[in-house]
Amino acid sequence: MFISHVDSGLEKLLRTRLPLPDEMGDVSFDPPSGTWSAQLSRITVNLFLYDVQRSSQPSAPSVRNQEGGPAQRRRPQPMVQLGYLVSAWAGSPRDEHQLLGDVVSIFAGTEAIPDTLLPDELSSTVRLSLGDNDNKVREIWAASGGSLKASFCLMATVAADTFDWELTPPSVERIAPMASRMDDAANA
Repeated sequence: MFISHVDSGLEKLLRTRLPLPDEMGDVSFDPPSGTWSAQLSRITVNLFLYDVQRSSQPSAPSVRNQEGGPAQRRRPQPMVQLGYLVSAWAGSPRDEHQLLGDVVSIFAGTEAIPDTLLPDELSSTVRLSLGDNDNKVREIWAASGGSLKASFCLMATVAADTFDWELTPPSVERIAPMASRMDDAANA
């Protein structure tokens, strides 16, 4: 479920900051194959999810207090890194480069997707970074059957919703001694 929340946040970020209203263009998550691109009739920013892996970034345990209810806690969620191949599709290479440059500027200047653009159900922030250490761009284009196109890799790091919320045990308010001296017991 968290992947669809990240997709939604990325689309809202692009639509508000480009701006790219629904009537002007599309944000797509489809594989950028030759048959897919032949069907395009409007400018499109494509964010193809090509990689999902566990992140080395540590996560923190979560605590929440719901209105009038008991406190709850959740074990630290595993962090996951999502790799997106980002490309721009427009009428000409010049238009595509302009659009791709605008998209790069947005993502390069955004450390995390603002919480206001993410669904309430998402339990963590979504951190963004550019680049891919393995440089898989050529492999992705070759595997999709398309020709090599100007693009970049966007990495999104988010907590996976793995563990459920559970009630927080009551806190210790005082400690009372439970032992007595041995010589007191012998004299009794």
